Amino acid sequence: MNNKRKILVLVEGARTDVRLVEHLIQIYEIDSQYEVVSYNTNIYTLYNAMFAEGYPEDMDILQVLKEREKDSQSKEIFNDRYSDILLIFDLDPHDGQFSSDKIYKMTSYFVESSDMGKLYLNYPMVEAFYHMKSIPDDIYNSCYATIVELKKGTYKQRVNQENRNKDYRKFATTRDECNIVIKQNIEKSWYILGKLNSKNDILPDSVEILNEQLDSLSIAGKIYVLCTCVFFIAEYNPEFLN
Repeated sequence: MNNKRKILVLVEGARTDVRLVEHLIQIYEIDSQYEVVSYNTNIYTLYNAMFAEGYPEDMDILQVLKEREKDSQSKEIFNDRYSDILLIFDLDPHDGQFSSDKIYKMTSYFVESSDMGKLYLNYPMVEAFYHMKSIPDDIYNSCYATIVELKKGTYKQRVNQENRNKDYRKFATTRDECNIVIKQNIEKSWYILGKLNSKNDILPDSVEILNEQLDSLSIAGKIYVLCTCVFFIAEYNPEFLN
């Protein structure tokens, strides 16, 4: 990516997701044109719209989004042309529509921001960004969420209790702190794969991460807390993190 591109960022929720993306854009002074749009539902609704028939390559994601949008003014957003489309969603393994096959298909398909779009999947959800007791957090690599607490709906409460500031608005407010949080999530993604950070690749393959997370979910009933939506900063400009 570069700062002359126009970017569409599709996020799942209307509050935490939007606030985080806009915070990062502001912190890193990204001067590209961008639209941050809330899909207001989870990734499995998008799956049903694009993958249920088995031919996502025959669809234009902007038209799919436009057809779902009820507000006439908001529809105009999807008439524009974008150099990059970023899709930021939660794994939500406790959702009734969740299946490993669905999420694997989507992660395998949405791999290029300048083409079909790039998917950034948060584990288990976007609140993973705030799930640190300190910055840096020495035990972040071992932090996980269980399917039991996700089904009970207690995970967000746990994040609120364990967050360093007990207030998302006061967490990672500086560029230096954001750098640490992003680097810890990158480091953890390699840790999950049992690999050292590659000299050639800043980030590991998203499908490999998903496979490891799904294996952990199936075998142990838990997944590692990991915020991958911050990876777009490293891909936009790796120098931001220096």
